[in-house]
Amino acid sequence: MSVLTRTEAETRARDLSVQQYAIDLDLTRGEDVFGSTTVIRFTATRACDTFVELKPAALHRAVLDGVALDPALLDGNRLPLSNLAEGAHELRVEADMRYSRTGEGMHRFTDPADGETYVYTQLFMDDVQRVAAAFDQPDLKAVFDVEVTAPQDWTVLGNAIATRTAPGRWRMARTAPLATYFLAVAAGPYHSVRTEHAGLPFGLHCRRSLAPYLERDAADLFDLTRRCFDRYHELFEEPYPFDSYDQVFVPEFNAGAMENPGLVVLRDEYVFRSAVTPTEAQFRAVVMAHEMAHMWFGDLVTLRWWDDIWLNESFAEYMGYQVIGEVTRYTGAWNDFAVARKAWGSDADQRPSTHPVAPDPDAVPDTASALNNFDGISYAKGASALRQLVAWLGHHDFLAGVNEHFARHRFGNAALADFIDSLAGATARDVPAWAEAWLRTSGLDTLVPAASPAPSGWQLAVTHTGSRPHRISVGLYDRAVAAPDRLVPRDRITVDITATSVVDRRELPGPRPDLILLNDGDQTFAKVRFDEHSWETLADTLSSLPDALSRAVAWNAARDLVRDGRIAPAAYLDLAGRHLPAETDPFLVEGVLGFARGAVADRLLDPALRPAALAGLAEVGRALLADGPEETRLSAVRTVIGCAATEQDAATLRGWYERGAIPGAPALDPELRWRLLLRLTVLGAAGPADIDAELAGDTSAKGREGAARCRAALPDQAAKEAAWQAVFHDDSLSNYLFIATAQGFWHPEQLALVGGFVPRFYGDAPPLAERRGAAIAEALCRHGFPAVAVDAEHLAVGRKALTDPALIPALHRGLTDQLDDLARALRVRPHP
Repeated sequence: MSVLTRTEAETRARDLSVQQYAIDLDLTRGEDVFGSTTVIRFTATRACDTFVELKPAALHRAVLDGVALDPALLDGNRLPLSNLAEGAHELRVEADMRYSRTGEGMHRFTDPADGETYVYTQLFMDDVQRVAAAFDQPDLKAVFDVEVTAPQDWTVLGNAIATRTAPGRWRMARTAPLATYFLAVAAGPYHSVRTEHAGLPFGLHCRRSLAPYLERDAADLFDLTRRCFDRYHELFEEPYPFDSYDQVFVPEFNAGAMENPGLVVLRDEYVFRSAVTPTEAQFRAVVMAHEMAHMWFGDLVTLRWWDDIWLNESFAEYMGYQVIGEVTRYTGAWNDFAVARKAWGSDADQRPSTHPVAPDPDAVPDTASALNNFDGISYAKGASALRQLVAWLGHHDFLAGVNEHFARHRFGNAALADFIDSLAGATARDVPAWAEAWLRTSGLDTLVPAASPAPSGWQLAVTHTGSRPHRISVGLYDRAVAAPDRLVPRDRITVDITATSVVDRRELPGPRPDLILLNDGDQTFAKVRFDEHSWETLADTLSSLPDALSRAVAWNAARDLVRDGRIAPAAYLDLAGRHLPAETDPFLVEGVLGFARGAVADRLLDPALRPAALAGLAEVGRALLADGPEETRLSAVRTVIGCAATEQDAATLRGWYERGAIPGAPALDPELRWRLLLRLTVLGAAGPADIDAELAGDTSAKGREGAARCRAALPDQAAKEAAWQAVFHDDSLSNYLFIATAQGFWHPEQLALVGGFVPRFYGDAPPLAERRGAAIAEALCRHGFPAVAVDAEHLAVGRKALTDPALIPALHRGLTDQLDDLARALRVRPHP
């Protein structure tokens, strides 16, 4: 299939304007295909040749201005439209389209809990052509009129209010002008909860088997939705631009959510059937606020080309965390961002695949390369950059610029230059220079403090390695006189570091503080280091920093130190062992335990020290279970389960599993039962009969995934071979079952068993990615990469595989990132 190039899109945007799509979908043609009829009304601004995109199972008929086109003209995904005269045109396309099992296009899912079937669209980037014929680029907006034929007991949802016009027949109201990738349809026997707010219909929808859980949470979800909706109306002068606001929770969704105008699609794991941590509950709220922000930034004003994806995602990421922290009970939103989410961006920014937040247009020549920029830089780093912009520009001027941007480009398209121009008009500051330094460069700046005596007190110096300006807060703390392991705040000062300065110096009164914490409050995106005295203090006192966000900044800095090889992995684990038992913030507990258990214990640490490390982390979990706050208990018990390593540990877990209870822990719900069974399986303390029995008691989709994960984790050669064949050769496996099987395969405890599969990975991954596409390739790299094999031979094999010019971009990017992490682990891990 041909990808669309930027040059082609620019040419087509000059040649055409599109007025309307009339789309008629027939979802009653069986399990494999659905019917799609598209009528496009458009205007050629000059005589030209062009093309329309579609990816049909069968193209039955194409008619341009009343003249039939030969279906054989379809070349891959392009139907040529030749010799167009200047003026108005109408194209009609009739086709059968394939349902998807990979979360792209029109995804079809049958719920194993009750046999009910659901479909929904996910058309991001260039997948609308899997559902309807389209001029598939974001700057050819048009109105959409959509009709759907579906089984009579189904509900149909879309971008606008849907009306049942006859049994099994639905019509959506005409939309405002939308980019093609925002077309959205969800259909099936959905369970719906509805209300009204601000004169608009609001709805929540999920599959029937999840209805009790949605009903339980509906009041809270609607309250959250209303609070965010009202806050955005306080911030933005432009009112909500669509006729309804539905949120549908769908199965096997690849992303967290998708901001389709009027019909936000979210993964249905957010309809919680088991207990969740405060981090997980808060993140659901952040996602909901994030997607609502897109109604303005992304949907009302849309990027012109994919180099500006950050304009959508960075803005929504920033607003999601900010608004949740302002108007809901989730006041710790930025704590979680600082200790966990931000690391997604900083890790990405240190790999060979890094790129500026706003890449140069030449760096995004086509849609395939654009997909590689949909990452932690576009989200987390971009949100951090916007947070720094607000600190530098001021909240009032920032919002004034944003509102000007909405007014100028309402229902249109805009690029970086347009956004910067809107911001510049609201302030006397040099916004273009700020944007050039922050948005057009890649990599992390580093800030290092130093303290020295001065005539009237002491002198603070901040060494700046990098090229960006920073406005930061610097926290100054002293050990308490009566309790040297406790910190008391002395002062918090604001420091402006220019883009060109190497050292910023300031004289301050009194003795030097015991701890100098740069970026206290987490207002910028940079690595922060400690002077020697501050690090010694922090090692004794981290948990006593009075503000959770300050502790998050300190933990994130410690994370950087271990990843950069500046402290030993064991030192980070010691820090966690000393301070996490006293930690009261659940976001910090979960974030630090996750990094310590995964990255440090499994990859960075000397393998000989791993048993002791797991035992130490399990002890932290038990301490939190015994004396920690209620909010940390679930993270604590998950840690205890995940760190089980010995025969005695396995026996303890087996007892909990068989009794159906863990002393002092939350109830043993389905999620915890599958977690227990997975660890027992890895350790050889559970087998196929246990998996079958557990699945018999949990016939849900999550139960099916849990069973697939456990079967792949069985510690015998036959089970591993079966899992390998399922991942790499069973193309009928849905995206979620693919992920679950891949997740179960690799475990450090089983390295001797699975080591022989490492070279097979590099032989089997490219043809799999070629057959199944970008979404499966990305999932394979994230969940199925042999990260447990931390050795030079693996790195050499992987790097050789990267030289294959036939690798699809998604696989090349995923392998590049994973191999860079492997190289880092080899640098950090102590060698004999």
